[in-house]
Amino acid sequence: MSRPMDRRCSRVGCASRATATLTYAYDDRMAVLGPLAAEATPHSYDLCERHAARTAPPQGWMMSRVGLSQLTA
Repeated sequence: MSRPMDRRCSRVGCASRATATLTYAYDDRMAVLGPLAAEATPHSYDLCERHAARTAPPQGWMMSRVGLSQLTA
């Protein structure tokens, strides 16, 4: 099991430390971006601060940014 400080951004080619976790609620067409989850799961994406700030939801979906006031989209 990896510690949160050891996790890297899920974006291809990015070696930055992950600071946020992105998950999708498909039934609600909602993307949720929040603080780094305690544990990595195969159904979520860990992102660095730069990629978290640039993340946008799929077209027609809503984005909820929870507890990430320092990130602006």
